[in-house]
Amino acid sequence: MREWSITPNPDVPFEIRHRDESLLVVDKPSGVVTEPGKGHSDDSLLNGLFGEFAGALQNMGEERDWGLLHRLDKDTSGLLLVGLRVKAYDALRASFEARQVKKVYWALVMGTPQPAQAVLQKPITEVVGLRKRASLRQDGQQAITAYKVLQRGEKVSLIEARPATGRLHQIRVHMASIGCPVLGDEVYGASARAIRVPRLCLHAARLSFVHPEKQRRIEVGSSWPADLDATLKRFGFRKPAPGP
Repeated sequence: MREWSITPNPDVPFEIRHRDESLLVVDKPSGVVTEPGKGHSDDSLLNGLFGEFAGALQNMGEERDWGLLHRLDKDTSGLLLVGLRVKAYDALRASFEARQVKKVYWALVMGTPQPAQAVLQKPITEVVGLRKRASLRQDGQQAITAYKVLQRGEKVSLIEARPATGRLHQIRVHMASIGCPVLGDEVYGASARAIRVPRLCLHAARLSFVHPEKQRRIEVGSSWPADLDATLKRFGFRKPAPGP
């Protein structure tokens, strides 16, 4: 029996939103870490992906992160892009670096951002410690997030965020920096802790990219997560549309 570098675990939950011979777009639920780490050696999304795509992902190798093209925080739900072929992975990695992959997130945040639509450009650096976290620093890496308010309430707003860069905890750090932290954020959202929610209210809702082999744009959407339905209704908001 062949041994794999990542332990396959077919019981890890995820849904496939797009699948072809070159790549996958998968929908990760909140509570699942993206890749194995301390305390999560066999229950990560990557373990689940190896449960079905071990051969292709093993061929990617560690230098290509076993096919993972980006990551989501454990408590963030939504879409992730995975390469199944070396050429496809390399082309998509180049697209990420050229900022040609478009990502859209939805978030429930404390208060109402002012102005209602803006672009935040605040450098971010990773802080080394017991837990990975990020901090705003002028000598950090460039970090750009565009946001707009979709719906607003008395104490909470539903926003759309479009990160042009992919820094650690970027949306969470940027929204907290303007006094509107993401609800459920236990690291950067101290001012929002008075509003109790079931988990971090952040969802990767859309991915748009040019297919590396077919050379046509692929648009993939994920609906508002079911585990936050009651939270959305509690604030009187409508479900946002997952279209492009």
